[in-house]
Amino acid sequence: MTRFLDVPATSKLIAQIGVPRCLSELVDALEADYRRWADFDKSPRVACHSRDGVIELMPVADSKLFAFKYVNGHPVNAQRGLHTVMAFGALGDVDTGYPVLLAELTLTTALRTAATSVMAAKRLARPDARTMALIGNGAQSEFQAIGFHTLLGIDEIRVFDIDAQATDKLVRNLAAFPRLKIVHARSTADAVRGADIVTTVTADKANATIVTPEMIEPGMHLNAVGGDCPGKTELHESVVRMGRVIVEYEPQSRIEGEIQQLPADFPVTEFWRVLQGEVPGRESASQVTIFDSVGFALEDYSALRYLYERAMQYGVGDDISLIPPAADPKNLFALIGGHTPAAPASPVASVVEAVVLAD
Repeated sequence: MTRFLDVPATSKLIAQIGVPRCLSELVDALEADYRRWADFDKSPRVACHSRDGVIELMPVADSKLFAFKYVNGHPVNAQRGLHTVMAFGALGDVDTGYPVLLAELTLTTALRTAATSVMAAKRLARPDARTMALIGNGAQSEFQAIGFHTLLGIDEIRVFDIDAQATDKLVRNLAAFPRLKIVHARSTADAVRGADIVTTVTADKANATIVTPEMIEPGMHLNAVGGDCPGKTELHESVVRMGRVIVEYEPQSRIEGEIQQLPADFPVTEFWRVLQGEVPGRESASQVTIFDSVGFALEDYSALRYLYERAMQYGVGDDISLIPPAADPKNLFALIGGHTPAAPASPVASVVEAVVLAD
């Protein structure tokens, strides 16, 4: 049987655990898997681009589990009353190929993205960081804010979005965290000024320049989350050149990240090397650090593994018959052989029915 977690089941599970604890445990799961970097079979995601967006498949596996995510990015969906990003995923047993989990990943992706941001900022931001600018106040913004507040001690967040309603929504949703000071900024420059950490999580599929060179101050950590496909960036090219750039998986980041604007030999460091202590993260208090985050399949592996473990622990979700029973694996036809098919309609009857419907 395959454990199935739809949106209501996943929402119930996260509510039982609590968002702050869920984020903390996801950070632990991510760190554990990133430390096993060499154990994974990795590849850039497969993307199908269209005029209005992109649909992507993200696979990764170790010797025990295979994971993949189906995810889209359609900024125009907001105008249609639809989600800009939505996803589902599966976790499979490598030895048998059988799926053990089928789950929604729209809500979960927001959680794992925030957890990944926190994981990186623990090594890249200054230890005394207390203020963060949050540019882009859409679907993922609350998770970023809660993660940085509860896990990294950020006590002031300066928020800005060109959509004032998105900012109002964010402020309402963060009211449950009274110790977190929310400052309404008048512009990106206003929000960024004096911030220790700058998180950009915008949605437009464009080579945007949300953050420009004159906004950068010594010691800033930039958490660039929104750029995640070819032709979609948030930082001015000169900003990327100003800092120490850390990426998740270089072959994918060269195609989709902020570094797509730069030559192929521009130096970057994969985050796993920082986590394992091979290289330092932040090298000085005045250094500008940039986490060029596009989202990598290993993070979804961690999220799916975490979901599965907690779903089984809390008894959440349903077991579904996604795979046929194997009483006789060579007789698949037996599954339908006992059903008598309906007799095909005669040509005359079909013509009569079509005329009646037309009338």
